[in-house]
Amino acid sequence: MDKNLKIAIQASIDAGVEIMKIYSSDFGYQLKNDDSPLTLADKNANEVINQYLVKTGIPIISEENAQIDYQERKNWSTCWIVDPLDGTKEFIKRNGEFTVNIALIDNGNPILGVVYVPDSRKLFFADVLKKETYSVNIPSDDDISLEKILETATTIKHQENQDTAIRVVGSRSHMNKETLDFLESLKETYDKIEIVPTGSSLKFCLVAEGLADIYPRFAPTMEWDTAAAHAVCKACGVSVISKETNKELTYNKENLLNPWFICKR
Repeated sequence: MDKNLKIAIQASIDAGVEIMKIYSSDFGYQLKNDDSPLTLADKNANEVINQYLVKTGIPIISEENAQIDYQERKNWSTCWIVDPLDGTKEFIKRNGEFTVNIALIDNGNPILGVVYVPDSRKLFFADVLKKETYSVNIPSDDDISLEKILETATTIKHQENQDTAIRVVGSRSHMNKETLDFLESLKETYDKIEIVPTGSSLKFCLVAEGLADIYPRFAPTMEWDTAAAHAVCKACGVSVISKETNKELTYNKENLLNPWFICKR
């Protein structure tokens, strides 16, 4: 397995440990300039991940790091993109639907991705170039090795939905008019629409696993919200297509804000 992927997996697991320490406490939160919440779990997880990734010598873009000017970033052929705690609103609600996200980007494209769910201890990881996506439930054993975790991981093979119904992933925290209009348009093709409400980057993972068919996102997201889960999807044949360009999302752009997109087979 790619050495960088192993590093990212271990970083995500250790970051998850720090997140769960805060999750089990009586924590508070503050609001950032964009009114999104920030907790001590975000900060602590970011520190852990940075400690691992800095050793690779590859530059890092993280939601919780100071943002680097594009005049410097545009010269990076590779970079890490990190969201140490995606779904902070779900974290605060204590519904378990929050994730650690680490992606390696090569010339704007995700080539490695790790999505870890600390509450359920479920791990997704992918090597896009090898077209391999895996998942594994990590036992609650502090002594379990990374090698043992990797040995028990199983390949995700996306399965087509043979039903006349379509399962649409909807956010627990975001559902706007544009999304509702899109759902209405699906009725022209499908007999039934089933909404699968989920938080954080788990929305992508449901499509990758074949537990949902499509995830439309017609609301703002940043590159760190999507990069890791995009890799998980792409490696098993699920596309994440920009509504602006009708092409796959790209990363390390001058503006780190994503366009609207649709994730589907």
